[in-house]
Amino acid sequence: MTLAPFVYSRLENLPPGGEKRVLLHSCCAPCSGEVIEAMVASGLNIEIFFYNPNIHPRKEYDLRKEENIRFAQKLGIPFIDADYDTASWFHRIKGMENEPERGRRCSACFDMRFERTALHAHEFGFPVMTSCLGISRWKNMEQINQSGIRAAARYEGLTYWTFNWRQGGGANRMIEISKREGFYQQEYCGCIYSLRDTNAWRKSRGRAKICLGEKYYTTMTPCEDTTS
Repeated sequence: MTLAPFVYSRLENLPPGGEKRVLLHSCCAPCSGEVIEAMVASGLNIEIFFYNPNIHPRKEYDLRKEENIRFAQKLGIPFIDADYDTASWFHRIKGMENEPERGRRCSACFDMRFERTALHAHEFGFPVMTSCLGISRWKNMEQINQSGIRAAARYEGLTYWTFNWRQGGGANRMIEISKREGFYQQEYCGCIYSLRDTNAWRKSRGRAKICLGEKYYTTMTPCEDTTS
């Protein structure tokens, strides 16, 4: 696969300590596509860790996971499919159901997902972990990085890599790759409360609810219904 020239220069600053082996926490194919290609082009030895018990409903979870697996297989990258532990996720964010996006609920969600990622990194000898979550302009990168740092600090010898994947054209490249690969185009962060709030926002502006499983970067299928 031929990558755009800027991809190679973006990762001149390699992971902490010059390490080459990295565990990448991935939330979906669109967010991870650019991150994966940039790391592969830079000669890093990566594995993808998919642990996202926040994603609701199961239909949406399976769609995002299968798209991520499809891309990983295309590039020959190992994909770790972790548990869809929804009960633990709901327990973790109990009492924060009405928090806004980027608020305490999101921090608790990031903490849970990164703690599980860090445990896997520790158990399998990864010196560095990182996540593609921060490439999205809808996310607070500092909030994500702090969760990652807290999780990695639990284990000696493990570092969370706080690379800014948006820089150097990364955010635009994310969209280009998504269109090229025809990824599923999710329209909300992932959790039941994000779906609730996004649909409420759309309704207030006279727009139809999100239609799960219908919108891709290469095709746009009209739909008026959604699963709540």
